[in-house]
Amino acid sequence: MSAADEILDIVDEQDRVIGRSPRGEAYTRGLRHRCVFIQARDGRGRLFVHRRTPTKLVFPDRYDMFVGGVVGAGESYDDAALREAEEELGVSGLPRPEFLFKFLYDDGAGQTWWSAVYEVRCELTVSPQAEEVAWHAFLTDDEVEARLGDWPWVPDGLAAYERLKAYRSGLSGA
Repeated sequence: MSAADEILDIVDEQDRVIGRSPRGEAYTRGLRHRCVFIQARDGRGRLFVHRRTPTKLVFPDRYDMFVGGVVGAGESYDDAALREAEEELGVSGLPRPEFLFKFLYDDGAGQTWWSAVYEVRCELTVSPQAEEVAWHAFLTDDEVEARLGDWPWVPDGLAAYERLKAYRSGLSGA
């Protein structure tokens, strides 16, 4: 089965399931679905950053500071987060990612999805999927910030990254 044929739950503005659709059709028709974003850090606290392959359905050849992807039909956000993190990092036995928050991503041009943001510590040797990841490295927060204006980033990842920074600054002030 191709990625475009994967069946997704279609959800409303309150994240309630209202139907199902193949992934390719959901993208083409702008049907709201669910995604997970997992910030993976190594044992030294550096952030896993990668460039997507040119064959990706969405945002090909762009950089991302999250691993993740769509939530399959009937799958929970938590299960999707662990599955996607292990798949994209190319590891098994990863600790379950910690849920942080959820937001509704909307690009203003008809593409929208509920986005659950997680974090996980990966002290395993990563071996990312060649069909998903064209390049990868673990970068410090300062290195990521220095590249924000220089590299072409996935827009939903940037939106999640900005919300995560705000979330963390709110936690540190609490």
